[in-house]
Formats: sequence, C-alpha cells, structure tokens
Amino acid sequence: MNIANKLTLSRIVMIPFILFFLLPLPYCEACAFSGFIVSTPGRVIAFMLFILAAMTDLLDGMLARKQGIVSNFGKLVDPIADKLLVLSVFTAFVQLNRISTYVIVLIAAREFIVTGIRMVAVEHGLVIAASWFGKVKTVFQIITLCTLMFEPIIVQWIDPTQSFLGYGTPWTIPGDILVAVTLLLTVFSGLDYWLKNRALLSDALKV
Repeated sequence: MNIANKLTLSRIVMIPFILFFLLPLPYCEACAFSGFIVSTPGRVIAFMLFILAAMTDLLDGMLARKQGIVSNFGKLVDPIADKLLVLSVFTAFVQLNRISTYVIVLIAAREFIVTGIRMVAVEHGLVIAASWFGKVKTVFQIITLCTLMFEPIIVQWIDPTQSFLGYGTPWTIPGDILVAVTLLLTVFSGLDYWLKNRALLSDALKV
C-alpha cells in the first residue's frame, strides 16, 4: 500500500479519536474524563486531531499526483474518508445541540445524491471528477467545523463564567454564518452535479 493510501486510511482511523475528545462519555457525564473532554485542553486535542485529519486529505492527493501513484483504491476510499470525517463531526455538533438536525440531513442527502449520480456514470463508463463547486463546498465545510470546534475554546478563554460548551450570542454568530454559507454551497453544488448530468440521468431512467 502506497503512502497516499495510508494517509487516506489514517483519516478514517482518526475519526473515532476526534469524536472521543469531542463528545462527553455516554451515561457518564459526571465522570472525571468527561469533565476533561469538555474542558479547554480536551477541546484543543479534538481540534488538533481534526486539523491533522483534514491535512491528510490535502497531502494524500498531492502525493498521489506528484509521485504518479493514483490508484483505484485511492479513488474509491478517498471520497469515502472525506464524507465520513465531515458527516461524523457535523453529527457530533448535532448531539452537542450546536447545530440543527436539518444541517446534517441536507449535507448527507447531497452526498448520497452525488454518489448515486457517480455510480450511474460508472455504469455508463464515465468518471465524474469533483467540480469546482464541490471543492469550494468541502473547503467551507472544513472551515466551518474548525470554527465550531474552536468556538468554546475562545469563549472559555474570554469569559470563564460561560457554560462549558460556550454557546450563546454573540459568540455563535461567526459559526452560524459559516453554517449557513456551507449549507448554501452544499445545496448549490448538489444542483450543479444534477444539472450537468441530467442527460445521463434521463437516459438511465429510460432503461
């Protein structure tokens, strides 16, 4: 297995560790370790792990192209790793009551629809590359998640009297704006994929 694929797999492996330091232990919110997780050091660890995972997404693609080691395994697993990372952390923020369930539903729906379009294309011998819209969407998703993860760290530093999650106006305004922008890009990038491939989908429905 080449280094690019190892980086891709490492991104998947890091997901449970990110969630481990992001969410209090179930049925044990009063435990000492749960207290550490929701403290500033715990949040910083989760934030740094997420940054590291996001960096592997950039590095594996660069290495694969630079060294000419693009493989079918990488083409298959890399987008899966990206989706797992983003959806897992967004879902964590739903559990933390930071974002609405509608956010994760829209993001997941877009990913399933685009994946379905790509599967139809593969059956017709076509490969649909990631669009410019889709790449911008991914960048904003990462920026949004970084902001949401860093939000309570800043709040605890500025005002220790805030709740441990640190969610509340005006601290959430930047994160709320980024979530809204991310959702718009998610919807529009999904529409972009559909419009560009509607002829292909129409042919598939006729079969």
